[in-house]
Amino acid sequence: MSAPSSQVLHEPVHVTEYGIPIRNLWHMLLYAWDEIPIQKHWMLADAERAPTLDALLASILIKLMRARLSIGLGREYVDEEGTLQGIRGRINFADSLKRRTFERGQASCDFETYSANEPRNQIIRTTLTRLIQTGQFGREAESVNQLRQNLRRLARSLDGIDLIELTPDYIHRQQLDRNDRDYRLMLSICALILQRQMPTESVGDKHLPILDDDALVLYKVYERFVANFYRIHLQGWDVFAQKRLEWHEKQANKYLPSMKPDLVLQERSSNQLIILDTKFTAHSFIENQWGNEIFDSSHLYQLYAYLKSQEHLSDAHRDGTGILLYPVVHNSFSERIELQDHIMRMESIDLAAPWQAIESRLLELIQSSEGDT
Repeated sequence: MSAPSSQVLHEPVHVTEYGIPIRNLWHMLLYAWDEIPIQKHWMLADAERAPTLDALLASILIKLMRARLSIGLGREYVDEEGTLQGIRGRINFADSLKRRTFERGQASCDFETYSANEPRNQIIRTTLTRLIQTGQFGREAESVNQLRQNLRRLARSLDGIDLIELTPDYIHRQQLDRNDRDYRLMLSICALILQRQMPTESVGDKHLPILDDDALVLYKVYERFVANFYRIHLQGWDVFAQKRLEWHEKQANKYLPSMKPDLVLQERSSNQLIILDTKFTAHSFIENQWGNEIFDSSHLYQLYAYLKSQEHLSDAHRDGTGILLYPVVHNSFSERIELQDHIMRMESIDLAAPWQAIESRLLELIQSSEGDT
């Protein structure tokens, strides 16, 4: 029997301390990881129910790993060493002489085996152990205990896979081929869990706090989410992430900082150019000395430099539009400034809005720029 509509409408929306619903954050993560959310319906259903981000990451990691176990763990050739009756691989003469293995008809050998005890599986098992010990899974004791039990059961099914010391760099160095999409997603989840810098989850309505070390990971997620969303959905446009802009100085100077806006977008038919920078910060506005709200001057100067330094390249660059894109929770705004030949826009994305509204807003931002030329 389905629940009454009044109950559905009043179900709590679980959010991070940044005020972002976990279901929305999961959409952002999938885009940031080069996954298309529409192909992950079961994950999105989990995201609706998850009381915390750790609970969501754990449940999805469990399901992905169970599916992998059903078809067999990935295997690679790994280096091993051991004392063998015969000869395999390369004889380690120094070790054999030291251990006097030849006298027993044995040899110390260095060899390769095709094994499941390889880095990808080691990363996952180590992450499962970390989640069992430190995961924050909500306040409902029964569901928390069940999730920990599922994690322990899965970790036990990986007996024979070594626990290792993990770093984000080690995870990112793993080479994956096109048939490893499940491993790619699992390792992305493991990297996120390892960083331990995601916000603590709670139920409530809070505003974005001041950007600090704990928010740096979210900043990167937001930046990559916006870039990959436009790359996938913006038809008829070329989308360049972190494209380096030249200063075009008359004489080279090694002290000039690099210019890399988050996004450069150019429409193919009209050559319309947009330079967009994402700003994951609590305060889109700051107070001046008289207590009045103003935009952060450093953000404006940076965007203006991006636009002005490229003017001589083409008509499209001379008429380019700049956008500063801020995340907000409920307090949306849209401002426009015309400076000489350039339009600069300060726009917001309400990350607490329904997901379809977020996607529509992102597309609307670019479509509304068509009248800026």
